[in-house]
Amino acid sequence: MARHPYVKQAQRYVRDVVSGKIPACQWVVAACIRHQQDLERSKQKDFPYRFIKQAAERICDFLELMPHIKGPKARNGELIELEDWQCFILTTVFGWVHKKTGFRRFRRVYIEVPRGNAKSTLSSGVALYMLTADGEAGPEVYSAATTRDQAKIVFGDARKMVRKRPDMMRYYALDNQMRFILCAMNDGEFRPLSRDGETQDGLNIHFACLDELHAHKTREVFEVVETGAGKRDQSLIWAITTAGFNRSGICYETRSYVTQVLRKALAEWADNPYKLKGDLADDEQQFGIIYTLDDDDDWTDPSVWQKANPNWGISVMPDYVAGLAHKAMQLASAQNGFKTKHLNLWVNADQAWMDMRAWDACGDHTLTLDDFEAQECIESLDLASKVDLAAKVRLFQRVEDGVTHYYVFPEFYLPQKQIDESGNAQYAGWVADNWIQATQGDVIDFEQIEDGLQEDGEIFNLTDVAYDPWQATQLAQRMTAKGLPMTEYRQTVAYFSEPMKELEALVLAGRLHHNANPVLAWCISNVVCHTDAKDNIYPRKERPENKIDGAVALIMAIGRALMGDSESDELKYEGM
Repeated sequence: MARHPYVKQAQRYVRDVVSGKIPACQWVVAACIRHQQDLERSKQKDFPYRFIKQAAERICDFLELMPHIKGPKARNGELIELEDWQCFILTTVFGWVHKKTGFRRFRRVYIEVPRGNAKSTLSSGVALYMLTADGEAGPEVYSAATTRDQAKIVFGDARKMVRKRPDMMRYYALDNQMRFILCAMNDGEFRPLSRDGETQDGLNIHFACLDELHAHKTREVFEVVETGAGKRDQSLIWAITTAGFNRSGICYETRSYVTQVLRKALAEWADNPYKLKGDLADDEQQFGIIYTLDDDDDWTDPSVWQKANPNWGISVMPDYVAGLAHKAMQLASAQNGFKTKHLNLWVNADQAWMDMRAWDACGDHTLTLDDFEAQECIESLDLASKVDLAAKVRLFQRVEDGVTHYYVFPEFYLPQKQIDESGNAQYAGWVADNWIQATQGDVIDFEQIEDGLQEDGEIFNLTDVAYDPWQATQLAQRMTAKGLPMTEYRQTVAYFSEPMKELEALVLAGRLHHNANPVLAWCISNVVCHTDAKDNIYPRKERPENKIDGAVALIMAIGRALMGDSESDELKYEGM
């Protein structure tokens, strides 16, 4: 074997990135340039650090003794083979040491890389190295997250690696348990650590992996780890994450700081082609690398996707990414998930939801309720406020050429006072055209709505009337007493995410038909799609005057339709 093969891999990666042979964003280029600059600086007496190839190689040697635990390579019993980009990260983090003390230079690591690029595998291997082979007495190693389940991902992968290497268990005298791994050789321990777990006090951390830092809603776990790592001479905080939505959280704060460190490297690069503005930071103990797109890249352009995915063509398959991109280009609600999880772009959690051109194409002025007399009908009510717009939606289903199509007939109610005083000039016109029913007085006349429900029960075969119990409990009780099939439908993420996605897909497929009610179109256009960390979506509005009641009622009706003939009120996708 050639001497220092992993360092040579890392050097090759740096050359290929800087020369443009490997497509890379500005932050990856900056990380490589910084390493080159440091190698030159290390020749100067006043620079306190030097690069030790043997230390850089050792961590890589260790990781390539670890087995794959997922996919075909795991089935074949293959060991990990590090890619050039992984060698660059590992050799840089572990190769730089203080000239006088010999302790590691980098104490904090921030790696931002999209899903599918073997984040957990890399982190699990590093954690096991820090537990067993780093030369530390009594190392405390943690996989830290805000929840138990997230904390167990890296820890669980490490347990599987150990289980597949009985020789390693014997050599290091490892006790591989469900809740911990103990190393008798050096009195070390490896445990998952979470905010909702056991006490976090008194930690003496040698290594902590902060997995999916973007999911940390508070600073609590991060600060516990940062404090607990201050008691060791060469402790290491290893934060690895995909991009997210929360720009006010600890992850984006850390990311912003890392970009300041990397921006300084670019500023000192004579051949710098990037015209970046912003603060510069000088921090010799912070390593960072961010795999994403550049600001002027078009996310729909396949030629730039490799920039964000260093394992392109290895564990990230171009055809698969292309399929997800195609879906995101068609479905607005899928764009944020694709951008964050596969291109590592930080986005706002809120974005416009519906393709209104596709919605308008589904309009049919010839549709009439008379065509659906005596047919099965799902109805839904959104009565969010007694002094504002209220919505009822009738939803019918028909199978045409083996495919289910949906037909929508909305009805809206508004107090006369609101029509007169709201400032919305369209209300009066919609009332005149019978798109909105005006109710006399200052508040919605629920008796008018109840009369309409009873009339619908006589004309159609009502199978469901969905309502939000927050505003319509008494109405529901009266209607139930009169024999109508009232069903509670809570307006939560669990009840709304899948129906929203289904509704959007139906519109784009041309399988949803509506009577071109302009009030419903207005409500649909006002919906802002909020996406959470689990890619669930929920309807919101940007301003109070942008009503979305009709859209909410339609989503509720679609939700009931998705449940089919189930007698349970619990949606099949609840609990996401």
